[in-house]
Parts: sequence; C-alpha cells; structure tokens
Amino acid sequence: MEQSTDVLAQIRAINAVAEFNRWCGIEVISAGQGNAVIAMPWRSEVGQYSGFLHAGLVGALIDTACGFAAATLVGKVLASHYAVSCLRPAVGERFIAKARVVKPGKSQIFTSCELFAQSNGSEKLVATGETILLAVG
Repeated sequence: MEQSTDVLAQIRAINAVAEFNRWCGIEVISAGQGNAVIAMPWRSEVGQYSGFLHAGLVGALIDTACGFAAATLVGKVLASHYAVSCLRPAVGERFIAKARVVKPGKSQIFTSCELFAQSNGSEKLVATGETILLAVG
C-alpha cells in the first residue's frame, strides 16, 4: 500500500475534526492513494444488548473508511449509497476497517471495505461493505 505522509496527515486532520469519530475513538492507521485503514477500540458504549459491536457502528466504520479512501483521491466526499453485509457477530478488543477505491469515476467513487475484529492476537472478518460516494468540494 502506497502511503504519503501528506495524504496520511490530511486524512488524520479530517478525522480529528469529526466529533462522531472522536467519540468513537476512531484512529487513522494508514492512508494512501485510494486506500485507508482505520481502527476503533471496543468499549461498552458501542455495543448492543448482546455485547456485540452495534450494527450501526459496523456501518459507520465501513462508511468512514471508504470515505477516507475516496478522500485520498478527490478531497471532500459524501456517501450517496452504502451497503453492509454482517458475516458474524462483531466481538473483539479492537476493530479494523480496511477500505479501497474500486473505481474512481468522474462523478461517483466506488469503494469497498472489510471490517475485522481483533482479539487475543487473532483477526476475524466480521463484515464487508461497499459505498458510492460523490465528490463535494
């Protein structure tokens, strides 16, 4: 994964001003041309009644990682559509979303993402997702 310190700094700056991302504890691990990796620690406030990561947060992590991947190519973006497939209960100490741009179009940017749960040194795929984003600035 190609990573520029300028691109990484840009995405980290965007993340730092997003109050929701700060509340979630989202950290930008890496960002390069057309890709981004973010992480979020587990805490009880992000869980649902059975102790799994809430599906809304699963979607938020996928949406955020895909948005950051697209932003590395076109700047500010807005999601026009996203879809999430939950593959197993999202249980872990930390969650890692790995997103990439599939096709950067003129008006739409197509992305995909995999969400992993990390626990006791292992990593399990818990969800996948895709987004269509629009460049807004």
